[in-house]
This record gives sequence, C-alpha cells and structure tokens, in this order.
Amino acid sequence: MSTIIRETWEPVMRHTVRTAAGVTACAVAAAVALGGCGPAVVREAGEPGIKVGLITKTETNPFFVTMKEGAQAMATAQSATLVTAAGRFNGDNETQAAAIENMVRAGVKGILITPNDAAAIVPSIKKARAAGVLVIALDTPTKPQNATNALFATDNFKAGQLIGSYAKAVMADKPVRIAILDGRPGSSASRLRHAGFLQGFGIAEGDPSIVCSRTTYADRTMGRTAMDDCLRQTPDINVLYTVNEPTAFGAYAALKARRLEKNVLIVSVDGGCTGVKAVKNGQIAATSQQYPLKMAELGVQSVVEFAESGTKVSGYTDTGVRLITDQPAQGVESKNTFFGRLHCWD
Repeated sequence: MSTIIRETWEPVMRHTVRTAAGVTACAVAAAVALGGCGPAVVREAGEPGIKVGLITKTETNPFFVTMKEGAQAMATAQSATLVTAAGRFNGDNETQAAAIENMVRAGVKGILITPNDAAAIVPSIKKARAAGVLVIALDTPTKPQNATNALFATDNFKAGQLIGSYAKAVMADKPVRIAILDGRPGSSASRLRHAGFLQGFGIAEGDPSIVCSRTTYADRTMGRTAMDDCLRQTPDINVLYTVNEPTAFGAYAALKARRLEKNVLIVSVDGGCTGVKAVKNGQIAATSQQYPLKMAELGVQSVVEFAESGTKVSGYTDTGVRLITDQPAQGVESKNTFFGRLHCWD
C-alpha cells in the first residue's frame, strides 16, 4: 500500500522562478523548434542525462504553459533532459496515451502527467509502470488515484470550498441566484471544485438558489457562450462560480456586454497573474491560487531521485492553495493581491 504524504509546500516566489526560467530560455526555444510536427510528437530539451517526461492537458492554457516552464527550469538545474507532449485539446486522451508510449520508447525514467481523462489513461499508465517507469500525476488525479505512483496537486475540494465560503460570507443573508460554470464532464478537478464550492456556500446539489449550471471545458470562449445562455434564462444572477479564470474572463465579457458586470460576485480558481490582476481591478472578487510551478518542480526532482537512487515517491502531496482577494470576508482566511502577485504565474 502506498504511503500517503500530506504536506503543504510553501509556494516559490515568482522572481526566483522567473530567474531560473530565464536561464533556460535557449533550451525552451529549442524545444519549441522541435515541436513543429504537432503535440503527439514528444520534444526534448535540456542537457543529456536522465530523461523526464511531461505530458500536459494542452499547450495553450497558461497553467500548463507555466508548469512546462517550471519543469524545464528544474530539469536543467538537475542536468536532466525534459521530454514534453500535450493533448491537442482539453479531453484528448488519445494523444496523451500515444505520448506515454513514445516516452517509454525514448527511455524516460519517469513521466509527469496531467490526465485529460482520469480513467481512460490508466491502461497506458499501467504499461509504463510495468516497464519500470515512475509515473506521477500533476494537478489532476487518475481514477483510481493509485494508478500512478504519486500525485502532486492542489486540494481542489479546498480550492472550491474557499471561494464558496467567501461568496457566502460576502452575500450574507441576501437572496442569491447562483450560476455555476464547470469544466469538462468527468474531470476530477472540476468535480472536486464544484463540490467544495457547494459545501463552502452551505448548499447541496440541486438547491433552488442554483439557477443555471453549464459545462465549459474550462475554456474562455465556451465560458462566454455559457454565461450568455445563463443570462437569457435568468438575467438577475448575482453570484457566479467558475471552474477556472479563463472561464471567468469569458463570463465577465458576457456580463459586460449587458452592463451587468457590477451586479455579479464572481469567484474562481487558478491564481495566474492575469487572474490576480482581475481581482485587483475588481472584475473577479476572489480566486483560489494554485502553484503549478511547485507541482512541476517536485515532479522533476522525484524522477531524478528515482533515477539516481531507486527511491520511489508515493501517495498524495498537497502543493497548497490560498484565497486571494482585496476585499476580505470575516471568518474566511485570505491573502491580498500583493501576495498574489508575488506568487502568481503567467
């Protein structure tokens, strides 16, 4: 049975990480240059030595772009080679499965993966582990969670709970009409954030205060479309939960187009620099900040340690989450946007 590790890591300061990322600019550029054949082709960057694989959900979401930068910086610091791939779109399991096979053939010692489909990717992961490859999930657990050797991730339930508790405290006893914009159906991260928000707000699934619920695949354009649909159905929505900040930005555009943006309390999850700026500007009331750089750094370090000593990391490591807002609510612990800017990611 795996040893369960539950430890919250202090996030790395942005200026420290950016310095490391700057050192590896040439290596990152080389990786991009090799990527012209599309995301199904693995790309290598870094110094010769231990090979570490990284497979993200997509190449476009800033969260995963940052994760790749952090992994590259740490791989270079460890004199390792980073081999990367990504799904063509959110939910693309086929490309991720092919990337695992390619990386095993390329001789990686470990694979870090943010699964697009928590269950469908498991057979490919089992094959990799049977071949002696250490497999670590980042951000999103597999289903079952122990299909990987370890998980480095945000406590997504807590992320949702924090913004739910905040929204409840701000709204107090006012009548609420809540819109919920979730991610991809079947996504464990989306499901956990959703459940955490409901618990934090003190309501159950199906509560009459939830007047609209839509799926957005965590996409900005779909966020706007979904919010447009919600507003046509219920124009007087006053609380909006979104699964991530790109979705929140899309929804905000829909609200602004109707001049309703000041009527809705928006809470979200991510904590990217653009999201923190949106909190500072009052577009988003609060966001739960995650730390993808820490996930990537710990993942690369664990693979290098396995390659050098045979030690396998196991269980779940909580990489931390903080509520960011400039309008704190009584009884809900939070940090301001100054802290958020110091620890955010692009």
